[in-house]
Amino acid sequence: MKILVVGSGGREHAIAWRLAQDEEGHELYCAPGNAGTAAIATNVAVAAEDVEAIAAWATMNHPDLVVVGPEAPLVKGLVDALQGIGVPAFGPVAAGARMEGSKRFAKEVMNSAGVPTGKAEVFTDAAAAKAALPSFGLPVVIKADGLAAGKGVIVAETVEQAEDAIDDMLVGNKFGAAGAEVLIEEFLHGEECSILALVDGENAVLLPSSQDHKRVFDGDKGPNTGGMGAYSPAPVVTADRLPEIKEKIILPVVRELKKRGIVYRGVLYAGLMVNDENSNPHGPVAKSGSAVNVVEFNARFGDPETEAVLPRLGGSFATALLHAATGQLKDEDVVVKDEAAATVIIASGGYPGSYEKGKEIRGIGNGEWGTGDCIVFHCGTKAADGKILTSGGRVLSVTGMGATLREAVDKAYAGVAKISFDKMFYRKDIAHRAFDRG
Repeated sequence: MKILVVGSGGREHAIAWRLAQDEEGHELYCAPGNAGTAAIATNVAVAAEDVEAIAAWATMNHPDLVVVGPEAPLVKGLVDALQGIGVPAFGPVAAGARMEGSKRFAKEVMNSAGVPTGKAEVFTDAAAAKAALPSFGLPVVIKADGLAAGKGVIVAETVEQAEDAIDDMLVGNKFGAAGAEVLIEEFLHGEECSILALVDGENAVLLPSSQDHKRVFDGDKGPNTGGMGAYSPAPVVTADRLPEIKEKIILPVVRELKKRGIVYRGVLYAGLMVNDENSNPHGPVAKSGSAVNVVEFNARFGDPETEAVLPRLGGSFATALLHAATGQLKDEDVVVKDEAAATVIIASGGYPGSYEKGKEIRGIGNGEWGTGDCIVFHCGTKAADGKILTSGGRVLSVTGMGATLREAVDKAYAGVAKISFDKMFYRKDIAHRAFDRG
């Protein structure tokens, strides 16, 4: 197949890499791609959010499938535009992408569908929002309604922190239009994990479970980031929970969206909180009364979860994506290998705050890392004068594979040890929750 992957991060490199593993072979393109995708695909100099330019490229080049990586082009209607010219696209239409683009909308859908989730209220007035805080207790979660590049969620430990977050969004306009509405939400206790489901508008097939590490420093300290690492499977998601997640969380949302005239196709990413005797032996149960609650939904593959999940898939990945995009998804389209994966993010010094770009990266060669039990995915890189340079806060995802999670983690860190650039850093405790569970 001729396939275009839209995006430029580690997620898109992982998608392109996994497509390149298919036995049938594909003609791959990435828009705009990065220095890593250039080794396995043809990069196209078109921005991921330029809906008109991507549609024009598709009109001229006739791809068999377009796979949309990031959330922003989905919310802007890229899939709608591609469907309008008869090009199959993996990803939800704009109306479906509101599951990520509007936290208020997602909460409405969940409540209508009877999906277990935390109590929440929506506010546009700062004074009213502050007045409601006592009914939620502490900690409390303050969320900007719209897309805020992963930075629009604040877990406030004190009333002062909560009020500051409300003022930042509703008074200080910190996130612009994305923060014009604010959700105050019940803090869910337990252990967080991720389930990515392929959806074809009617049916859903769950991919392997995963868990990411959002805090920047070891021990889950410091500010939230886009993710500092991930691993799969996540032991907190036991085998008996998977049917429950599919039947009580994923499919009810798909059906509720269909009731609203939205045929959801693509990935439905459920960020879940599991409250069990291992993850939260003495903490309170959510007001929903369920042991598994939805923290959030995303409308695309997670990052860095994708870099840990996709290497565990066998079979034809392109066929699975095409079947989801065209309403033909079957359980057998998803083949899971009996092995574990762990991903370590190497970041630029200063991330998630300000950081320098243009640092030369040593130790990754010229793209030969992409087979065997250690894979390097490029997140924020560019090629210049025969060198690979940093161009983002999260620079590389290093994924190790192994028969056990411990083996996968060890191989990931062995790969990290070969790489260097000025002021690079990474967490040294990826998968610690899995190991703490014993």
